[in-house]
Amino acid sequence: MQIFRSISPSATPIALTIGNFDGIHLGHQAMLERLEKAAAERGLPACVMTFEPHPREFFMPYAAPARLTSLREKLELFEKYGVDRVYICRFTHGFAHIPAAAFISDLLCDRLQVKWVLIGDDFRFGAKRAGDLAMLQQAGLRCGFEVNDMHSVMEGDLRVSSTAVREALAGGDLEQAAQLLGRPYSISGRVVHGDKAGRKLGYPTANIQLKHNKPPLSGIFAVKLHGLNGEGMYGAASLGIRPTVKHDGKPTLEVHVFDFDRQIYGQHVRVDFFHKLREEQKFASLEELIEAIGNDVAQAKEYFSGLALQKSPPAPLS
Repeated sequence: MQIFRSISPSATPIALTIGNFDGIHLGHQAMLERLEKAAAERGLPACVMTFEPHPREFFMPYAAPARLTSLREKLELFEKYGVDRVYICRFTHGFAHIPAAAFISDLLCDRLQVKWVLIGDDFRFGAKRAGDLAMLQQAGLRCGFEVNDMHSVMEGDLRVSSTAVREALAGGDLEQAAQLLGRPYSISGRVVHGDKAGRKLGYPTANIQLKHNKPPLSGIFAVKLHGLNGEGMYGAASLGIRPTVKHDGKPTLEVHVFDFDRQIYGQHVRVDFFHKLREEQKFASLEELIEAIGNDVAQAKEYFSGLALQKSPPAPLS
């Protein structure tokens, strides 16, 4: 997959879809599947235009919703779902003030040579969000590119959206989030040095670097860590501000992997969140914290043992 950090001129015509794609949920996946199919039928590369930072982060940095995926995570998922090229538009004041007509003529037609376009039916573009599906369709008739729109994807009675995923995660309903995403919610990052608090408490942890200080979920979780072996390893994770041992309020993701005590600093790993065990809380003493961690580990093992019993043969857990 090719990655362009600007709208570089394309040497050949392309098929394109445009959006933020935060989370790459089932709705996004349906768009990417449709893009890939249309591109293959026309002999065009399947391309995505996305924005960094998210426009709402740019305009309202303190009120923007929590990010579901970092840019790296999003790019990895694009590649997984068959995208050939990704154009990352740096969202700046200048970009935000491009008139909708110029967005079409300069970017889509002149630079990218778009021949087939897919957008969500509620997509807006250009200065003051003046551009919409109807405007794009009219331009397509004039300039010779085909425009298609994608309707909402439903999961039961619920419209699949990034907002719905955030609400499920914030409410601790990881099973619902997984249904909307088509996979467990995950956070990936590099293992970095922490304060070694977990090791001192008898439960060594991998401290995962967070790309954003506003994760969409918090608490104690049953998780699976990938990136150290082929199958992944089960564990219990804490995602929050660790009020018993810290006072700076900065979110931290720590994973205690069952029966594992190897140095893995610098490794890039992915943490899949399967089940919320409890909310984060402040304990009166370290002894109470240690007891709670022990209970968390036991509950996480019990949770995964229950999942293993649903499969054949059951996967052993120590």
